[in-house]
Amino acid sequence: MSFDPRTAETAIERPAPLFPRQFQQDRTLGLVIGVLCFLACLCAVAALASDRAASGWRRELGASATVQVRPKAGETPSEAADRAAEALAGAKGVAEARALDREAAERLLEPWLGKGNIPDDLPLPRLVVVDLDRQHPADAAALNQALSAAGVDASVDDHGRWIADVRRTGDIARAAALGALLLFAMTAGAVIAFATRATLQTQRDVVEVLHLAGAQDRFVVKLVRRRFAILAGQAGLFGAATAAALAALMKLFGGENGLTPVLPLAWIDLLAVLPCPLLAAAVAAIAVRRAAMSILKAA
Repeated sequence: MSFDPRTAETAIERPAPLFPRQFQQDRTLGLVIGVLCFLACLCAVAALASDRAASGWRRELGASATVQVRPKAGETPSEAADRAAEALAGAKGVAEARALDREAAERLLEPWLGKGNIPDDLPLPRLVVVDLDRQHPADAAALNQALSAAGVDASVDDHGRWIADVRRTGDIARAAALGALLLFAMTAGAVIAFATRATLQTQRDVVEVLHLAGAQDRFVVKLVRRRFAILAGQAGLFGAATAAALAALMKLFGGENGLTPVLPLAWIDLLAVLPCPLLAAAVAAIAVRRAAMSILKAA
């Protein structure tokens, strides 16, 4: 009778792992890690969208300026605004300058005063909207110089205060997203450390046998770390895939901008979820090593 190695391989049973997986505990732990990774990925995608929105707002605000014109004696507000627009249109770094009529000024005040509530004899400031050259925009000093040369009494608002507010808001959003990511990582690490302690406590007899056989603590840590790192990586993959699917649905069915008009999504933002499984496995490995070494040294 001939010997078949393949038959022999199938006949030999694989030995049980030293730290067998506990289905109920691993399923619960994987669910918790998956939810944390899902929330972390959503934070990362939202951070990218908010940064894109803030950059767009800064570009829009930086590409224009507003000039409030004060008419001189014997000059109507419309004439003063036209002179200001004409003076600014020829300035270097200005693409276009146009004066707003009274009707446009009334429309700007309607959200606060209501439609039809503005008296005809109410003096309204006349504004000139200036579109700046996006490549070489003129600054407030250049606009003031052009107005002074034309003898126009006006105030220039280059939206610097609004740009600073938008930049500060974007910085806060990025810091909040980073803080949330760190919080999720710390929470996942704490949960995994707790599960590691529970595993080593329930398998204390196995650990003692390994020590009697001459195994060092690093060998025991390696066995436990591999198990939880794989579990965390799988849970991170599930959380990342779920977050990417939700973001894709928001992009497809959330309107022209994907999510909201103030948080535009882009397809490239979905790439932010790719490192999640590896990061989850790394956090698990670090947490397991620290927790296991502290337990084994105290034993």
